[in-house]
Amino acid sequence: MQHAKTEPTPPQLAAKVKLLLMDVDGVMTDGRIYFLPGPDGQMVESKAFDSQDGIALRWLRWLGIETGLISGRDSPATVMRARQVEFSYIYQGHIEKIPILEEILAKSGISPEEIGYIGDDLTDLVIMRRVGFSVATANARPEVKRAAHFVTESPGGRGAVRDAVEFILSAKGLWQQILKKYEAE
Repeated sequence: MQHAKTEPTPPQLAAKVKLLLMDVDGVMTDGRIYFLPGPDGQMVESKAFDSQDGIALRWLRWLGIETGLISGRDSPATVMRARQVEFSYIYQGHIEKIPILEEILAKSGISPEEIGYIGDDLTDLVIMRRVGFSVATANARPEVKRAAHFVTESPGGRGAVRDAVEFILSAKGLWQQILKKYEAE
């Protein structure tokens, strides 16, 4: 009698994550981009990032899980935020994301099965289909949600990254360490 091979569950996939990559606009932000006049009259780009996402990204680093971003847009605000949360990989201005994933795989030595990716739009699908654990934000396009192993309750820029991090840390058995650290148990 032959047993059918069962597909791994989302927590089993999340438990393998050693590197969490993500898109920026619509994931780390709500997708809106503000252009404000600077002191010299030139327009300056501004974005809003979620503070709860930020601390969650720091927790990953503390627990030995690397982080990074792959964005189609170039933005000084994104670079500043990525440095604040200590991203290992910062790639901007890349709509074609597969070559960037291949470069990260080569540099990191981490296998595709050990990478998680958070996305919200069609440009993210190609990466989501090539990594071990894919996450769609609550505000993601329907095609992206269908391809994801996990869909966050929160939209991008409003806690989606935090939702994904908590899911990953819970799957790895590390969430209790965070709760204990902050006397939240």
